[in-house]
Amino acid sequence: MTDATAPAPNADARAKSAGERAAIDASCRGPVLFFAASAVFWLLVGSVLALLASIKLHSPYFLTGSAELTFGRVRMAHLQAVGIGWSSLMTLAASMWLMCRLSRAELPLPKVLYLAGGLWNLGTFLAVFGILRGDGTSVEWLDAPPYAQPFLVAGIGTVSAWVVATFRRRREPHVYVTQWYILGAMFWFPWMYLVAAYMIFWSPATGVVQPIVNWWFGHNTLGLFFTPVAVGSAYYLIPKIIGRPVHSYYLSIIGFWSLALFYSWAGMHHLIGGPIPVWLATASTVGSMMMIIPVLAVAINHHMTMRGHFHRLRYSPALRFTVFGSIAYTAVSLQGSIESLKDFSEVTHFTHYTVAHAHLGAYGFVTMIFFGLLYYMVPRLTGREWASSGLIRLHFWCAAVGITAYFAALSIGGWWQGRMMNNPDVPFANIVIYLQPHLFARSVAGVLLTVGHVAFAVLFVMNLMGRGQPRTGGPTYFVEPKA
Repeated sequence: MTDATAPAPNADARAKSAGERAAIDASCRGPVLFFAASAVFWLLVGSVLALLASIKLHSPYFLTGSAELTFGRVRMAHLQAVGIGWSSLMTLAASMWLMCRLSRAELPLPKVLYLAGGLWNLGTFLAVFGILRGDGTSVEWLDAPPYAQPFLVAGIGTVSAWVVATFRRRREPHVYVTQWYILGAMFWFPWMYLVAAYMIFWSPATGVVQPIVNWWFGHNTLGLFFTPVAVGSAYYLIPKIIGRPVHSYYLSIIGFWSLALFYSWAGMHHLIGGPIPVWLATASTVGSMMMIIPVLAVAINHHMTMRGHFHRLRYSPALRFTVFGSIAYTAVSLQGSIESLKDFSEVTHFTHYTVAHAHLGAYGFVTMIFFGLLYYMVPRLTGREWASSGLIRLHFWCAAVGITAYFAALSIGGWWQGRMMNNPDVPFANIVIYLQPHLFARSVAGVLLTVGHVAFAVLFVMNLMGRGQPRTGGPTYFVEPKA
């Protein structure tokens, strides 16, 4: 008779691996939670600013007594709060933790990263409140006042160096695809930011070169900074949660290198019809269409990995958010390729359709995957499970329904807005009146998103305060309590 209490043959190996992961998480705990907590704070600030800007679009006399709260300033401040605040801080937090986990290496000198996080938060504060004071540059994605830029450069430089240092100290010889994506992002973004700041602010280029550099930077911030880390996070989370390997390692490498090759071409399609060389716009359209290759590679890989395991979406909030974000990545990327075509752009240019597309990418894809990462990562850093299933459900459904309604309202309204703008027989006032219900629906969707963000912020604070059951090891599935 076999002793039922005898340890499995590989119990020692599992215990050693668990101890190694615990040591790695301990080295990351302070800096990663600091970056994540800062990101959640700026998400809340950005949500309030977004609601103010949205309401002003259909109620223009709302809060008109203050110059600081005019639409132009509030909208720019919102973009900085969620762009260099929420999304960038979460990108850096994800890069640090995932690189340590996959390298099987502890984070070197973690206390230095508090300084980097402090510099980044100071830069974000100066950007948001400097814009509200009237110091914004009105350069898309680079709206922050020039005095905020040195703090951002110092912050991203420090974190990038630490991520590379962690990779160099790795004990795991195999380089996982997520590490490819993170290393790419840590190289591409500092380079793009320095080039754009130099050519637009520090030593300004002349004429049409500035908008070309602007959209090269703006488009690639999403595509070569947020996207690689978000896709890399999905490549880590999906196999980890369901307990099976990625479907195809070779497809993942094709996805990475084709993204690196083609995405940097794509930004110029935002300037189609403008005073830029025709060959530049055409090359951008070609690059956008070629982006179908990495998108399909990632989509096939994620779907085939999940096949047979979709039932687990009911139990794991991390998986639920991550799969939603992965589907949105496929949708928004294919939409972007079509949107780059000149005939299509003639209708959608300068309309709310473009706003819908941008939010499906920045929120439906990037933010949803980062929520999934937080649901998986935070309990492993704090040693506590999430305290409330109700708040988790509220967060997911507010976020999912909110971004879907937002995207649908502005896509439909923006398409017909473009059709009417191209018709000289339609008075402009009629177009403004037509858009009012769509813009009101945008505000309703914004309220849903904000409720979801508040629910998650409460969950996050509760977890940091020690609320919730202690983790006992194993995969984090949040099983709904029985009635």
